[in-house]
Parts: sequence; C-alpha cells; structure tokens
Amino acid sequence: MGKLPILQFLWAMSASRRLLSTVSPASAAAVPAAVESSSAVLAEEEEEGMQEKKNRERGKHLYRWLSELGGAPEGAVSRTLDKWVREGRPVSAMDLIKHVKGLRKYRRYEHALEVMDWMVNIKGMKISYGDHAIRLYLIAKVKGVKSAEDYFTNLPESAKNQLTYGALLSCYCSEKMEDDAVTLYEKMKELKLVSGTLVHNHLMTLYTKLGQPEKVPTILEEMKANNVAPDNVTYCILMNSYASLNDIESVERVINQLEDTGEVLPHWSSYSTLASIYNSAGLFEKSESALKKLEQLIDGSDKEPFHFLVSLYAGAGNLQEVHRVWKSLKATFTKQTNIGYLIMLQALNKLDDIDGLKACYEEWESVFTFYDARLTNFAIGAHLRHGMVEEAESLVRKAKEKGGAYDFRTCDMFMDYYLKNNEIAAALNWLEAAVQIAKEAEWKLDDEKVEMFMKYYGKGKCVDGAEKFCKALEGLGSLGAGAYESLLRTYVASGRRGDPSLRRRIEEDKVELVPTIQDLLDVVCGSK
Repeated sequence: MGKLPILQFLWAMSASRRLLSTVSPASAAAVPAAVESSSAVLAEEEEEGMQEKKNRERGKHLYRWLSELGGAPEGAVSRTLDKWVREGRPVSAMDLIKHVKGLRKYRRYEHALEVMDWMVNIKGMKISYGDHAIRLYLIAKVKGVKSAEDYFTNLPESAKNQLTYGALLSCYCSEKMEDDAVTLYEKMKELKLVSGTLVHNHLMTLYTKLGQPEKVPTILEEMKANNVAPDNVTYCILMNSYASLNDIESVERVINQLEDTGEVLPHWSSYSTLASIYNSAGLFEKSESALKKLEQLIDGSDKEPFHFLVSLYAGAGNLQEVHRVWKSLKATFTKQTNIGYLIMLQALNKLDDIDGLKACYEEWESVFTFYDARLTNFAIGAHLRHGMVEEAESLVRKAKEKGGAYDFRTCDMFMDYYLKNNEIAAALNWLEAAVQIAKEAEWKLDDEKVEMFMKYYGKGKCVDGAEKFCKALEGLGSLGAGAYESLLRTYVASGRRGDPSLRRRIEEDKVELVPTIQDLLDVVCGSK
C-alpha cells in the first residue's frame, strides 16, 4: 500500500480529535463511527496491499525456482510450475511472461519456451501479439527456423504485425539466411512495417555476421533518411562493424559522437561493447578506461552490468579488478544467481586463478538453492586441466551428497582426461556411468573416442575389455559396424575364438556384412 492512504488516515484521526473537543455530545457520537469506518477501509487497504506485496514476492520466488533449474532436461520447468500451482500459489500470465523474458535474457531458450507452452497448452492462457513474437523467436532457437515459419503461418492475420514479422526477420538474420531476410524485409516495406529501429538493427546484425560489415553504415544512413531513430543497440552494432574492419578510429568516433551530441545517451552496454573491442585489439588500458565509464552508469538495480564487468576485466587480464567487482556485486545484491557464479568461475579460470576458483565454487556450493550441473562441470574441467583429478572426482561425490547429479558433460570430460592419460579402465567406468543416464536423454560417444578405446584394446589384445566397451556402446544405442570390426580385429590379434553368438549379435544389430567384416567373422567364429 502507498503512503497516501496512511497520511489520509492520520489526518482523519487528528481532525476527529479536534472535532471531539468542540462538538456537542450528540454530534461527537457520530465521529467514532466515521473513524471506525476509516479504520475498516484502511485495514482492508493494508490487507490488499500486503497481499499484493506477497504476490510480487511469490513471483520473484517462482523466477528463482525457474532460473536455478540450470541445465535441467525437458519437463523440469513444467514439473516446477505444476508443483508451484499444487501448493496453492498464484500464477498470472503477466508474471510468467516476465519470467520468460528473464530466461531468454540468459539464453535459457528451452526453459523459456517450456514456460510459454505450459501457459498456453496446459493452462489455456491467452497471449498477446507481442507474446506471439517472443514465442516465435524461442521456437526458432529450440526447434529451428522451419518450425518458426510454420508457427508464423498459422497465426491469425491480425497477429501478423510488425512484432511477429520482426521476430521472423530476426530468426532469418540470426541464422544468416540472407535471401529469406531480404525477401521478408521487402514485404515488410510493402506493408509499411519497417518504421521501427529493431528491424534495421536485425539487418545490420545480419551483415556483420555475413562478414559484410561495410554495409552496416549504409543501413544507418537509410534509417536516418527515413526518420527512423537509431538507438544504443544500433550504435553498438556500428562499433562492432568498424571493429570487424580493424578500424578502431571509427569505433572511437562513434562513442565520442554519443558522448558529445547526446543524440542517444550512452548506455552501460555501449562501454561494454567498446571494452570488448579494445580487449580483442589488445588495448587493455583503453579497455579498463571504458570499464570505469561503464561502472559509473550502473544504477544498482540489475546484476547484468556487474557480470559484464567481471568477464571484461578478465579479458583485460586484471584479476584484482575481477575480485573487486565481484565483491561489489555481492555488496549490492545479497543473493547471487547460478549464472553469476558461473561467470565468476569462467573469469577466474581464464586468469588461471585455481585457488580463487575453488573458493568461489565452494561458496556457491554452500549457498545454492537449486543445483546447476554447469557450475560443477566447469569446476571439474578446471581441475582436470590442472591435473587435479582426485579433486575433480571429489566434486562429483560432494555434488551427489547435496542432491546434485552428474550429466553427459561430466562423463565426457572425465573420459577425455583418462583417455589422454591412457587410463582406459577409468575412462570405461565413466562411459558406463553415461549409459546409466542414457534413458533421460539421447547421447552418443563421438567417433574419435570410439577409435581411442578400440585402438587400445586391439593393441593390448584385450578381448574382454573390447567386449565390455561394446556392451556400453550398445547401451547407448550406438554400436555400429566400425566398433564390431574393431572388436573382431581384437579377437584375431589375441588368437581367441569368438562365441558363436557373436555372429547372431551382429546380425540382430543389422550391421551390414561387408566383405571385410564377413572375412573377420569367418576367422573368429568359423564359416557358416
């Protein structure tokens, strides 16, 4: 509740006291009733205000639940939302769309789309034309541009406006589909749907991605000629286009123009773009100067600029500033997100501060609300790069104790490490661990690792190891002709005869009996 009703009530109480001292007893009797009525109204307003505040806090709490799901597989978001509703907590389309935008901001596209699908398909909520544009964008990111095109085609004609056309254009530009983008842009011009800045920003981004940065200034001139006002993003793209041409002077001319003319007020992202360009050019002193200007534009309501500062100071090689900004972030926001800790871990790893990385991970481990395998995997990768395999293994055990679970990325990193160090038994253990979680998601062992395993077993004439490895591949649904051929060669090298069931297994797995495999099979199992 705002301050005004309380001030009105205090004024009413003061006035009533003055009235009670001057009016007749009969008149005075009416005053307490009026005050009582005012009290009832106030109490009702306070209750409504408290409920509204609770709803806002609950909304924030729901976003925390969603944001800290980390890399959880498909279905996790729906289960979280179902649990939220089962517990009797309110949920509104407005709040959910805010959460979708938050997840999209951190590139959590799968989870953001799952929220929207839950809204529409499970709860039957109505979404606005602008929300259709968001959903189209997310579909493209998760399911591909063709699915986004189908979604656009099936929209009602009233929903095919500048927002949804712009979202489809963004998809084409993001995927570098120049012909489709230009065709759609021309159609939008016919429909008079190109009056917005965003449309032109998409095209500028497209030409930057296509390696044609020289076209970007031309689009800016076209915008100005058509009275379309550029924004901060426009100038960030322009700076990046000049950077692609190694034209640092023009980059600096753009930022100076922003600072001097006030045509567009510089945003903190203007200086993060500038600092990133300076870092790439090895101009670290200039980068740090830009970061100081960035820091002056932080208003303390958003964690994102702090995250950029951490990453960019790491890019400039300044460990001291990375730690300072991290402390400043924690002083400004008492609760840190998983993504914030991940960014800090990445910065410390880049600067080879393994002790700082260990301390940061342990801090996250002690405070996280929802487990995020990405952080554990990153810490594991850093330890393995330093040859600290025992510490890396202990991270997995500790995570399991806290309810966390390893994923395919975890298994892959340990396999990489053990294969490179010729510790095949340990690598096979991690492959078998991947088989145990294979039911939850599809995953294949890459051909290079298959070759490394089989080469080891063949060289060592280790038939039992090769058979165990093939069984693991079978569990992943990826036991093919190459692995069988290597297995047969291992049998031949060892001089061991194969069980007759081996021929049947190969036939049941529908492996093509090319002459090479047929000849090996005849040697190992005997001719039919």
